[in-house]
Amino acid sequence: MFRLGLFQMGLGIMSILTLGVLNRIMINELVIPATVVAGTIAMHQFVAPARLWFGQLSDAKKIGGTHRTGYVWIGAALFAIASFLAVQVTWQLGNSVHSQGWTFQTYGWVALLAGIFALYGLALSSSSTPFAALLVDVSDEENRSQLVGIVWSMLMVGIVIGAIISAGLLPAPTTCQEAVSNVSIFSDPQSLAFLQNAINRLFLVLPAVVFGLAVLSTFGVEKKYSRYTSRSTIADREDKITLPRALKVLSASRQTGLFFSFLLVMTISLFMQEAVMEPYGGEVFGMCVSETTRLNAFWGTGTLLGISSTGFLIVPRIGKQKTAQLGCFTVAMSLALVVVSGFSANPQMLQGALLLFGLASGVTTTGAISLMLDLTAAETAGTFIGAWGLAQAIARAVATVTGGAVLDIGKQLFSDRVFSYGLVFTLQACGMILAIWFLNRVDVTEFRSNAKQAIASILENELD
Repeated sequence: MFRLGLFQMGLGIMSILTLGVLNRIMINELVIPATVVAGTIAMHQFVAPARLWFGQLSDAKKIGGTHRTGYVWIGAALFAIASFLAVQVTWQLGNSVHSQGWTFQTYGWVALLAGIFALYGLALSSSSTPFAALLVDVSDEENRSQLVGIVWSMLMVGIVIGAIISAGLLPAPTTCQEAVSNVSIFSDPQSLAFLQNAINRLFLVLPAVVFGLAVLSTFGVEKKYSRYTSRSTIADREDKITLPRALKVLSASRQTGLFFSFLLVMTISLFMQEAVMEPYGGEVFGMCVSETTRLNAFWGTGTLLGISSTGFLIVPRIGKQKTAQLGCFTVAMSLALVVVSGFSANPQMLQGALLLFGLASGVTTTGAISLMLDLTAAETAGTFIGAWGLAQAIARAVATVTGGAVLDIGKQLFSDRVFSYGLVFTLQACGMILAIWFLNRVDVTEFRSNAKQAIASILENELD
């Protein structure tokens, strides 16, 4: 179980590179509008529906004598290569913006970068979806929850480790240039060359390590432990759910609609800061790239603590619905602290606020998922969870783009950068309060009695 978790740990490391390093470089050092940055990076999340095809492909066709492992390895190799290519295109985009402005050629580089991130997302899907199917293949009902728990925890461990290693490989505070608002690093060739070398090395070393982890985690596992050939096809697995079907299932009745609205608003509100948190540390707190990357370690540690402790300490005492409510409220409070820390420009206060934000995120996520599992009848749980898994991926993409767009609007409205970034975090906090409003209207009894019948009728109509 631990060895399988190494793959997820690698995915956590990769997330640091795209939404912990590259976003900061593009917004602060290269002075590219946050909407453009968030839009290009979010392309890897917008292609999430492709995992339907990759899941079915791994069911039907073997690669190298295996249904899952070959896909995992090829996908890992491709997303490692794509991440390095994305950095090279990023430098070209920054140079074009600095030397020519927003010309046809510059927009061409934007389109190319978006395309590379779409390919990066497809490679992720082609690797992670067969890996998720492998978890089903090698486990039974008795140990599947343990396996999922370990693998999910390893993802958060990867985020923490990735943040620490990345910070170590990037320029130290004493040698790197402080972020200067609206001044591109291309105006300082010496600093640009120094930063390019450091970033290129980081995006060469870590993706190679992640590919190694993918091979190490899955080598020999499928041939020894897989029960795929002896089982019938798994009905309603996550990668079997299409987006139109997911939306039908999630709006099947009033109660499923309310709960889906809660999950949707919660997810968007939880991830709007993904593309802007590191630039916030750079512009408002004067942190260099290594310092802002390390911020992810505080968030990741808090999330890991929240996820691991909530099921034992909070849910048994106050219940799943109240746990989710408590988590949402605490997220809103932690985001308020993130804004307040900007007025003091105190990095330690920001780190503490992010630790609390991560802890609250862990509580919220655990409470919401536990409630979802508890609400849905066993006969339709796979369908509901699969539908939500796909909808969540799209919601995260929307959240990333929204965060960047709101930041650009804030920069137009306010001269003070704290207010500009604060607009993003304040909108997130308001979203969390709105999520609580939806959750308060979810009736567990009505959900259990109506949702099962409504979802079943949708599936029957599709069969007809």
